[in-house]
Formats: sequence, structure tokens, C-alpha cells
Amino acid sequence: MTDSPHVVAVTAANFQSLVIEGSFERPVLVDFWADWCAPCRTLMPMLAKLAEQYGGRFLLAKVDTEAEPALAAHFGIRSLPTVQLFKDGQAVDQFMGALPEPQVREFLDRHLPRASDDVLRQVEDLMASGDFDAARALIDQALTEDPDNGRLRLAELRLSAARGDIATALAGLDNLPIDLANAPEVAALRGQLRFAGAIQDAPSESELSRRAEADPSDSQARYQLAAYRVLQGDYAGALDYLFEIMKRDRAYGEDAGRKGMLAVFDLLGGNNDLVARYRARMMSALY
Repeated sequence: MTDSPHVVAVTAANFQSLVIEGSFERPVLVDFWADWCAPCRTLMPMLAKLAEQYGGRFLLAKVDTEAEPALAAHFGIRSLPTVQLFKDGQAVDQFMGALPEPQVREFLDRHLPRASDDVLRQVEDLMASGDFDAARALIDQALTEDPDNGRLRLAELRLSAARGDIATALAGLDNLPIDLANAPEVAALRGQLRFAGAIQDAPSESELSRRAEADPSDSQARYQLAAYRVLQGDYAGALDYLFEIMKRDRAYGEDAGRKGMLAVFDLLGGNNDLVARYRARMMSALY
């Protein structure tokens, strides 16, 4: 173990404070290792070197799975080395095996804060206030200074969506590099765009409610009502509509009710209580 403020040994006693709580302050990279594991011994010094080179942008936390088997079991560690990245109290990504340094750097760079991330927060505020031109100008400036920041590409797509250009945003998602295309925030954006597209040129919410009450078999009205609920942040209401479609009309939109529920799950993230509840209802109805 190196004598570094950026590298720590973690046990069951301090995991909560150093990893879970600490990940709200900065990302924490947890290396699950064992002394008998030759790839672990290869990976360990490289991770420690990167922790130093990144200058505190993340904390490297090392878990000796021989000494801490309960921690390894809790996080589902089945092979060594396994490295998990924690942000805001949750594991958000992982890799297994002794990856080459360039791949580890790529993994880190997907998640670690960058100078241009401050611009992203300003862009979100501008989009929320409807100042799309200023948001576009900020994105262009940031791309000039940091062209490799994939989050800026996502901001471009969110801006297209905010302007109502859903087709352009969806096409952009389909053309993202593969390492970014599989990121959770991309799955969430894809879900938002799915529902935003569903209510383009749709009747008003009140008209759709009247249609759904008059005709329980009107799956389109229910689906569009679910889309309105998603965009309003009422995910439980959306899932109720989608669940009814899944139960009543699997043919509608090639199983759009079930697929819509999965899209909402992506929006909420896998550890959300609402996801667990409705996933159980889905499984019960299907099987």
C-alpha cells in the first residue's frame, strides 16, 4: 500500500464512511483484490499510480477480499480483480480483470469531473430558462476547449430535444461512441426522448384522459398519458398506465407497455424503490 492521501485500505468498519459517504464528495474507485491473485498484483500499482497522477480527482479504496469476505459477497464479487466506481453513494460502473492502462484511463475519464463540467451546469440552467441560443454558444466554446468530453455531446442532444427536434437527438444517440452509448445517462436520455416523441402532435392531456375513461381499450391514449406523466416527473403514474397496457394489449406498439416500463426503469436507475416494486408486478403479470 502506497503512502498517499489518494489511496486507502478499506474494511467493513470504514466502508460506509470512506466509500459510501465519501463518494458524495468525489468518486471512489474500489479495488477488490486478494494476495493470491496474480492479476491483482499487476493492476494494484497501476491504479495507485493513476490515483497520484489524477491528483485527487478520485479516491482509490482497496478491499482485501480474504480479510473482508462479507464485503465482497455484499457487492457480488465473483472474480478478481473487480474494480467498482462509486458516485453519490452507489456503484455506477465496474470492470473485471487487469485491464491495460489506456483502458483504465478511458474508464475513469467517463466518470470523473472535468473542468468543462462546470459549463454543463450552466448549460442545464440556460436550457431550463429557455435560453437555447446561449446554451448552444456555451457548448460550442466548451467543445473547443475540451473536445473529448462526451458529456458535452450529450448536452448537444439534450439541447436538440429541448428545442423539440426529437429526431436529431435520437439520431445523435445512435451515433455515440460505444463506450458512451452504454452509459446510464444515455439510457435515461433515450427513455426521455421516447416519451417526448410520443406526445408530439398528441391531443391535450385532458382529452386523452376522456378518451381513456370512455374506452378502456384505447391503448394509444393510455400510452400518451404515460408519456405526459414521465415528462412531468410522475413516474408512478406513468408506470400505472404502462402496466395496464402491458396486461391488456401486448400487441399495441409491439409490446409498447412492457418496453415503456423498461424505459422508465432506465430513467430511474436500477436501485430505485419504485423500480423494484413495478418490476415485481411486471414479472408477476408476465409469468
